[in-house]
Amino acid sequence: MAGGGAGGGRRQAPPREDVLAAAMEMIAERGLEKLTMAALGREVGMSSGHLLYYFGSKDELLLRTLEWSEGRLGAERGRLLTRPGTARERLGAYVDLYVPDGHRDPHWTLWLEVWNRSQNAPEEARDRQAAIEGAWHRDLVALLAEGISRGEFRPVDPDRFASRLRALLDGFAIHVAIGLRGTDREQVLDHAREFLADGLLARS
Repeated sequence: MAGGGAGGGRRQAPPREDVLAAAMEMIAERGLEKLTMAALGREVGMSSGHLLYYFGSKDELLLRTLEWSEGRLGAERGRLLTRPGTARERLGAYVDLYVPDGHRDPHWTLWLEVWNRSQNAPEEARDRQAAIEGAWHRDLVALLAEGISRGEFRPVDPDRFASRLRALLDGFAIHVAIGLRGTDREQVLDHAREFLADGLLARS
């Protein structure tokens, strides 16, 4: 155990989950540009050197924070997708969860930064990022396959349709997250509903 300073023992470092939660809260309240190791350290009572010891780099801190945030979203997504109701209703809930709440949505702000940094990231970090995306994709494919089997959706290829839908949602989500003029959350949800109606929903 590291020794304390001249004034006495150093208090125990907070659990990593508390550090990640604090990082996410800082992004939400102050923006990603204010999230420095020094500022986060002050928030949780640790030195920036101690944080670097735990995480190795800011890139790793951001990816760990994204994984933590996605873990919470994944649990919420699981509850939505297993609740009673039609596949169509649950698909609407999936889309609603996917799209950012608005400009500077902290989760999407973090995603955009991780995407940007991933260009030069090691393969291990890129694999972890792909695992997050893969979970969203697999859940969507399973939901589409269920709706097709029930006759709620047209008999499309679930994997191919899921890829197109997620690409559409990603593109619009970026517009919302960066605050692109002329694009807001409700408009994006309308576009998504129209895309689903045209390409997926069975006609009588």
